[in-house]
Amino acid sequence: MRGLSASKSLLENPISPTIMSSIKHACTVLHTLVIYCWIITATIVLGFLAIVVSFFSKNGNSVHCIARLWGRSILWVSGIRTETSGFHSALHERSYIFMSNHQSNFDIPVLFSALPVQFRWLAKAELFRIPIFGSSMRGAGYISIDRSNRKSAFYSLARAVEAIRNGTSVMIFPEGTRSTDGILLPYKKGGFVMAVDAGVPIVPVVITGTHAIMPKGRMLIRRRWVRVHIGRPIETASFTRKSKDDLMVTVRTAMQEMMSATAQGNSHG
Repeated sequence: MRGLSASKSLLENPISPTIMSSIKHACTVLHTLVIYCWIITATIVLGFLAIVVSFFSKNGNSVHCIARLWGRSILWVSGIRTETSGFHSALHERSYIFMSNHQSNFDIPVLFSALPVQFRWLAKAELFRIPIFGSSMRGAGYISIDRSNRKSAFYSLARAVEAIRNGTSVMIFPEGTRSTDGILLPYKKGGFVMAVDAGVPIVPVVITGTHAIMPKGRMLIRRRWVRVHIGRPIETASFTRKSKDDLMVTVRTAMQEMMSATAQGNSHG
């Protein structure tokens, strides 16, 4: 009888929305702590492995595979699932410059997981100063660019151009930093100078969903579905350094159209 009375009491007095919200927030905080612990552990363990493997890998491909494992493990622990669509059947045929929008720190593990090809990051110099992580990035052949030093930045772009001409694909965030609201920020010109100098196509990539996982300036991590759409390659052979601004507009327009199409698809879905 007491059990029936207790059940009846719960039905008549359900848990208030405020209490439910507090419980959900506590679960999110706990899950976030687990994720941070895993990221630190995975970075140390797989970072050391990547450094060791880099001594035996001439082209850095094996190290990149370890980095891909790192990214996928973070997504798995975070409860984040990805869905990839668009142009990816011929990505193995030649080198490309991949340009992606940037909304969250989770863009990096998402791109490792979603793109089925070898690529190298053109990343800001600060990342290469992180212990273990930076060393493993160098071992994979990723390219550091110091935007605070103009001469160093041009030297980094020249190295990237040489690597691309030798068959290596490169991934960059043309915005240079994360967007706080999901809207594309102004593009940096360096990647487009690199593109016209290398003469290879640019592949626009649009990520949706990571902004809700971990917006810039926030620490909590939330489970979300992430969609990655790979656009068709944009040829750069007809562009020069003088017309690189036109190339920037072409790529930006393509990415905006992809983002609008993805948003419409999500609303219909």
